[in-house]
Amino acid sequence: MSAVSAPHWTIESLENATIDAEAFDHEGHIYLGWLYLERYPLADGIKRFTNDLRRLTRKLGVPGKYHETISWFYLLLIEERRSVSPANNWFGFRRANNDLFCRDNSILERYYSKELIYSDRARQSFVLPDRLANPA
Repeated sequence: MSAVSAPHWTIESLENATIDAEAFDHEGHIYLGWLYLERYPLADGIKRFTNDLRRLTRKLGVPGKYHETISWFYLLLIEERRSVSPANNWFGFRRANNDLFCRDNSILERYYSKELIYSDRARQSFVLPDRLANPA
């Protein structure tokens, strides 16, 4: 686990596109996704999070960094994990779902081939996985 304190980002910082891009890492994306799904029902949370993330990438001048399938995939996993084993707070969620934060042997790679996940189609719209996940 990388930090003892909660990440400092807020929904408002993403809505207003005031996030420091240099410090906004993978864990920050997961944390904000978790916050959105704590506050909003799944469909609304996905819509708001993805719209706000697109706004941030446009403001930063890197709209091509936004990836629809990766965003949806992690939000759906976060919601599934929240419903199966609800944690009382971010720290409990973080502890119970370490696999969402691994960059080596990423959970994404268990569900998607590199050809599909890095395709323009997957970048622009959500696509279902083309692999069956292997248990960790």
